[in-house]
Amino acid sequence: MPSARNTRHEARRAAAEAFAPLDPQGGGQPLYRQAKRALLQAIEGGTYAPGSALPNEAALAAALGVAVGTLRHAVGELAAENILVRRQGRGTYVATHSADRFLFQFFHVERRDGLREVPAVELLSFERVRCDAEAAEALRLREGEAVIEIHNRLRLQGRPVVLDRIVLPSAPFRGLTEKRLRERPGTIYQFYQSEFGITVVRALERARAAAADRAAARALGLAPGAPVLQVRRTALTFGDRPVEYRVSTLDTAVHDYVHLLSRPDRVARAQ
Repeated sequence: MPSARNTRHEARRAAAEAFAPLDPQGGGQPLYRQAKRALLQAIEGGTYAPGSALPNEAALAAALGVAVGTLRHAVGELAAENILVRRQGRGTYVATHSADRFLFQFFHVERRDGLREVPAVELLSFERVRCDAEAAEALRLREGEAVIEIHNRLRLQGRPVVLDRIVLPSAPFRGLTEKRLRERPGTIYQFYQSEFGITVVRALERARAAAADRAAARALGLAPGAPVLQVRRTALTFGDRPVEYRVSTLDTAVHDYVHLLSRPDRVARAQ
């Protein structure tokens, strides 16, 4: 069994191989921001894969040439952004997508009495189409480029509540088929991460009142023109690169769109 001294030595060696000391000048950036960027680059580059442990804070700080407090500030921000996860007594890990994270960070629909659960997803269509102007702008593509368009119906408590139209750029999702999508074992963001190496780290959303078109009315069992909520989401990976554009049409007869706002330091403590 390796001694604690050997374990610490291995952690320092691994960190030194992955990182170079930071420049104290750093173009005017605070050291903790430089440390944060270095950690992000290592995660994005695959040095630390989703679910893997980072070297301990002392080893990371030594490799980057910063104080442990500076390193903790950087790690704290990444934990608040759900990129890293601190596990008491075990260390710091690169976050993975899970059903719990999906509910906490990316799914905000709940029944009016507060019940929130993972929806049952029904794939309605899977097509390769040409990108329209709205999706092209969100995904930073040219209008008319080849994309994948998916329609899902989400049920909560057995009731159809959300119709999702999802548009994906073709290049990052090369090899995606209807069969692979339909047979995925977890959430769609777990699927992106495990099968295509794409980690959704945040999303930009815009909500507006709308009237149900024929497709939404048919999917959700509503009358055409019935009032609905539409949420337009651009999902972003590292470097704020867009990887998914989604329009969610929500029947608000029994369900609400609920987003808990909290200060970053409180989020970090909740991890």
